[in-house]
Amino acid sequence: MFVDQTKVTLQAGAGGDGCVSFRREKGVPRGGPDGGRGGDGGSIYLVADKNIHSLTYFRFHSIIKASRGVHGEGGNRQGKKGKDLFLKVPVGTVVKTLRGAEIICDLNSEGENFLAAKGGKGGKGNSSYVSSTWQSPRRREEGQPGEEKDYVLELKLIADVGLVGFPNTGKSTLISRISSAKPRIAMYPFTTLNPHLGVVDTGDYRSFVVADIPGLIKGAHSGHGLGIQFLRHVERTRMLIHLIDVSPYNQRDPVEDYKAVREELGEYNPQLLQRKQVIAANKIDLIHKEKERLKRMKDLAGEKGIPFFAISALKNQGVKDLVTWIFENLSR
Repeated sequence: MFVDQTKVTLQAGAGGDGCVSFRREKGVPRGGPDGGRGGDGGSIYLVADKNIHSLTYFRFHSIIKASRGVHGEGGNRQGKKGKDLFLKVPVGTVVKTLRGAEIICDLNSEGENFLAAKGGKGGKGNSSYVSSTWQSPRRREEGQPGEEKDYVLELKLIADVGLVGFPNTGKSTLISRISSAKPRIAMYPFTTLNPHLGVVDTGDYRSFVVADIPGLIKGAHSGHGLGIQFLRHVERTRMLIHLIDVSPYNQRDPVEDYKAVREELGEYNPQLLQRKQVIAANKIDLIHKEKERLKRMKDLAGEKGIPFFAISALKNQGVKDLVTWIFENLSR
């Protein structure tokens, strides 16, 4: 199961109580206070791990608690500290407040961590209160409670290139051709229910990461279709590939498809329209004499000054030229 957004309650451990104790040993006629302090409660950290790809764990563990500190004991023995919890999250996880959805932390690099809930401090024992004027204190301190925090965890895939377009335009086929990703492919809309990441190897140890963003349709930004669930995944990309179905079997107008997807991106986040963009007209293997749809897309790209490629992901036509152009322009 792929989960890219979830709520979680994190409760750090309480500190242990301090102890009231006095020495009672043979041969020590004037034994004094020896109550130890309690141990600190365990804290909870979120740690970015490249081997974790989903927030599924938190969907089934919505309340997570760290252990409390052990109480202090006589003989100046301090209680043991509660065990800290280090919860692994995918690289690219954004931590937000439950109310207001303010971004608190963005874990976008391997090993980066965030103290999500701090453990309570252990209480002092009576030995901590001994002074020249107070030789036999019977005072102790209770441990402080640990922090309890509610968060929204949101995963935004980290990819160089985002593949966007209407359902059934061939995004999954293209990503399977240019990378080792193997998404499920079928002949009906919304086959792809999860975004997929693929690493494209261009040779000489050079590569880039591409994300297949599923489910974009008109009105996606306001909750129609599946697009609202996955639009967040294009926010980190540096380049967008508009994959357009120009085959005569597509009932929709390819020019209107492009405009609709671009509108949805702008409504969701206007900054997405400032990214480098490419138009890839797909399924040219199905075009025979009816080339009007392909010509209209090429003319549109020329008018807007957007790079244009005519490809067939299924037959692997023009794909190499597209990949080469993407790599050469990502670093510019």
